Amino acid sequence: MALKIVYQICCGIDVHKTFVVACIASTNKQGVTTYKRHRFSTFTQGLKELLQWLLDNHCKDVCMESTGKYWIPIYNVLEKDCNIVLAHPKYVKAIRGKKTDKKDAKWIADLFKHDLVAGSFMPPADIRQLRDLMRYRFKLTCFMSSEKNRLQNCLTVSNIQLASVVSDTFGKSSQRILDKILENPDDTSFDIEPLIHGSMKKKLPELELAIDGFITPEQAGKLKVIKKHFEDLESRKAELEKLILALASPYQQELDLILTAPSFKNKFTAIGIISEIGVNMEAFPSAKHLCSWAGLTPTNNESAGKKKSVRVSKAGCYIKPLLVQCANSVVKSEK
Repeated sequence: MALKIVYQICCGIDVHKTFVVACIASTNKQGVTTYKRHRFSTFTQGLKELLQWLLDNHCKDVCMESTGKYWIPIYNVLEKDCNIVLAHPKYVKAIRGKKTDKKDAKWIADLFKHDLVAGSFMPPADIRQLRDLMRYRFKLTCFMSSEKNRLQNCLTVSNIQLASVVSDTFGKSSQRILDKILENPDDTSFDIEPLIHGSMKKKLPELELAIDGFITPEQAGKLKVIKKHFEDLESRKAELEKLILALASPYQQELDLILTAPSFKNKFTAIGIISEIGVNMEAFPSAKHLCSWAGLTPTNNESAGKKKSVRVSKAGCYIKPLLVQCANSVVKSEK
């Protein structure tokens, strides 16, 4: 039985860094398909020519690979005038031994005309911008965590055991003590009582023992660089968060709703959820579909009637950690 042709006129695009290869598949009433191929530059002018070529050929349905970040400029140019299906490369991979750029584009078009391509979820442009900023914020947080670890390693090497006495090495009192040490690394016998506050005054004898270490000039220099870098990352993150809050302001109602859920206390956690899944849930037929898309459910692995035990999928590498952290918070609070 022949496969049903869903799209009479459609286009498959093979995406590369400097060029794209587009193939329009036009099927007549007799079921005969003809193809038109063209190669375009990925400069903006070339992408505009691609759009005009599609419109001239009355092609509004387009399918392309999500290759790295290279697909994004193409998507941005075509989005307003075309219906775009973005496909994971593994779902449109051509047969080995028959792989060229032109054949790849034709293969994508052939799969797409029969509606055999599973499209990726694509939220609106403003949500995508919010997603980009939130993911960058996540990277900055990771950079800051790395710098914290490096600073702690320097203190460990120098036998400055602040972490054994205080709960947060980056707290105000701890940072005052560290700044004082770095003023003169050779002298750790200074009076630390004026530098600490609150409950830490009870730990004064332990703190005096903890800071009695030996910092080489090299370690002291490294500590200063780490501290400056960490403080700069803090400032850059604060600037980024202002941009994020401004961009997320139209979704205040949805954010307030998310914040009513257990363990959702941080506004940026709620923004992170919206940035990944958007606010229009019509893209997900059910809660199970959303959980599967977020990588929170085991994948399917069944053969000969036997179901093999599998882990959760690698999908949702940004939203999954957020939801897992919130779930763990609820579990701990119930204990």
